[in-house]
Amino acid sequence: MSRQLIRLLLSAFALALAGLACAATPEDKLSGVFQAIEANKLELALTRVDALIAEHPNFRLAHLVRGDLLLARARPLETFGNVLKTVPQQRVDELRAEAMARLRAARQRPGEDRLPRYVLQLQPAQKHAIVVDARRSRLYVYANQGGKPVLIADYYVTLGKNGIEKTREGDQKTPVGVYHVTANLPRSKLTDFYCAGAFPINYPNEWDRRQGRNGHGIWLHGVPSDVYARAPRASDGCIVPANPDLVSVGRYVQVGLTPVIIADEIEWSDAGTLQAERASLAGALEQWRADWQSRDTERYLAHYSPRFASGRQDLAAWGAHKRQVNAAKKWIKVGVAHVSMLRYPRERDVVVVSFDQDYRSDGLSNVMKKRQYWVKESARWKILYEGAG
Repeated sequence: MSRQLIRLLLSAFALALAGLACAATPEDKLSGVFQAIEANKLELALTRVDALIAEHPNFRLAHLVRGDLLLARARPLETFGNVLKTVPQQRVDELRAEAMARLRAARQRPGEDRLPRYVLQLQPAQKHAIVVDARRSRLYVYANQGGKPVLIADYYVTLGKNGIEKTREGDQKTPVGVYHVTANLPRSKLTDFYCAGAFPINYPNEWDRRQGRNGHGIWLHGVPSDVYARAPRASDGCIVPANPDLVSVGRYVQVGLTPVIIADEIEWSDAGTLQAERASLAGALEQWRADWQSRDTERYLAHYSPRFASGRQDLAAWGAHKRQVNAAKKWIKVGVAHVSMLRYPRERDVVVVSFDQDYRSDGLSNVMKKRQYWVKESARWKILYEGAG
């Protein structure tokens, strides 16, 4: 193994360790192996990698490193994964890709001042948010601290064989978008292919269907019990961490609440910028609420984009219905609570806004969960979609 690669790996894992205050993970222990290699303590490195393999005998990347260390007893190593020709080259290439994905993610682990541009606001009941960076094969877990995201953990994951931007059934791609977990499927109800369990997400969502995307069965799930991790691009479109990592992630998941945001590459922002964007959209939402409550239907409809659609209703049909309903009301009161705001990856200024709506009038009272898609058009926020959340 080249000393340059060792230094990169050592530097990256040291950064990862510095950012974490939790029990050592297999990645952390692998960093200890590289520390020993960097210090030219190959026997210590071999002892450490043997211990790692004893704990996780299916960690094939660790086996590859062990093979390098054994070969180093005979001659210097020139490449990572310098194994016998009897080992299929594709498998070696997959392990190299896994190693480099782990390396890049560790080297580029975001600091406290870098926040994902997508998490504008979490509502109080949402304890955590999950953000997936497809290019880095990394899943980040953020804790909700006063509505704002704070990074607490990150994990290597496998994604679709054919990359991202799922559009149709069977394309073996991972979707890009804003989703939420819809169920917790325990290990006892699944085959060994999923092993540690599975968390389905709501692909296709309203935006996917509007764009003509189809397919189903996109899950966050484990790997077969004889595998520790798969190559960065090896699933049929699902998000697949190692089984111990899925168990860890599962502790943060709340069915129906935890958002899962999948991006091709995370766009980062800072707290000040996010606060300004959050305030801007919150102001638009409040004005929409006030205008609806005022029964000034034209002012209320001015909050909707010409491209608005909900089910089979376009803006004209929506407007006609609202004019008829509001004309029959003597008074309306609208309450909005527990608001979350999640920006859509790849879509220019599209934000998914979810909240609890308390509607009361002289003829009807109800409380419902609502979801809207807002877009900035000519510097003003407008509603593209509205429906039950």
